Amino acid sequence: MELSNLRPAEGSKHSDSFRRGRGHGSGNGKTAGKGHKGQKARSGAPRPGFEGGQMPLYRRIPKRGFHNYNHKEIVGVNVERLERFEDGTEVTVELLLETRVVRHRRDGVKILGDGKLTKKLTVKANAFSERAKAKIEALGGTCEVV
Repeated sequence: MELSNLRPAEGSKHSDSFRRGRGHGSGNGKTAGKGHKGQKARSGAPRPGFEGGQMPLYRRIPKRGFHNYNHKEIVGVNVERLERFEDGTEVTVELLLETRVVRHRRDGVKILGDGKLTKKLTVKANAFSERAKAKIEALGGTCEVV
């Protein structure tokens, strides 16, 4: 199960598309689901999170940390993980995804130089470390930045 697959239980959600305030027979007439009088029964009720002038919770809690919106999440793959491919294979990001070496590409894939490599491969990725490039090219393989 993943967050993207979560759905409410069957029958637990009701439609919100019915018309309100159209008489007793509609099942939602007279006060139209707003109860009797009070601030929330009137038009112009306060916005969500408004606490009647008290400092709202989202402003009482201290701000922590920093989030860089330009940050790129690069997935690192060590050279030893490429050992599973046969000699002479063209290793692309799509092949890495297909063989589950990489679970998701995010903003890019970088080949790193940790581990041993014994096969000649043509590797196409978003970035290479110096050690990884040296190891791949020492065996006669090529590194191509996509």
